[in-house]
Amino acid sequence: MRRALIVIDVQNEYFSGNMQIEYPPVDVTLPNITRAMDAARAADIPVVVVQHDAPEQSPIFAKGSPAWQLHDEIASRPSSHHINKTYASVFTGTDLGQWIADNGIDTLTIAGYMTHNCEASTIYEAAHKGLAVEFLSDASGSPSYENAAGKASAEEIHRVFSTVFHSGFAAVASTEQWIAAAREGKALERDNIYLSVQRTRKGASV
Repeated sequence: MRRALIVIDVQNEYFSGNMQIEYPPVDVTLPNITRAMDAARAADIPVVVVQHDAPEQSPIFAKGSPAWQLHDEIASRPSSHHINKTYASVFTGTDLGQWIADNGIDTLTIAGYMTHNCEASTIYEAAHKGLAVEFLSDASGSPSYENAAGKASAEEIHRVFSTVFHSGFAAVASTEQWIAAAREGKALERDNIYLSVQRTRKGASV
């Protein structure tokens, strides 16, 4: 297997701007993201740092603004490739697909923000392209939402999406579990939809 760590949108907007991450809290997730980056470098795993761009008049991620800048902990670390994107999926409108092909990557490890948006879009697209995908659940996070369709806490959003990812789209693991697997060159195991449903059925012993 040939992994690449994709660090998505760890920008100041999520720490001090209008889109602050609530769960897991950033004082947990940011150190785990940087630990994963350091472990990847030690294991010769390429790191792709992704940055979201929005128009200068946007209330979030306005290109060139302080909130748009990468967090210092990310900007100060070396990376193998840098991608600027304007859509949720890191694949859309970028050279990620070509970079993956050029570097013989078959497994993407996803960390960063937000669990349910840019990470989810990237995970689904990567899975549909036939890539193995890993998701670091304690190196990612969400804010809470409220709109005409309803209201959901950050914890609910992150938990539900993590559970859905692990049903077949990605192997969900902690940063510690991933670092151990990366050091040993081992793959993380994902689950499947059938077993994920069967475990919830009354009296099922799966």
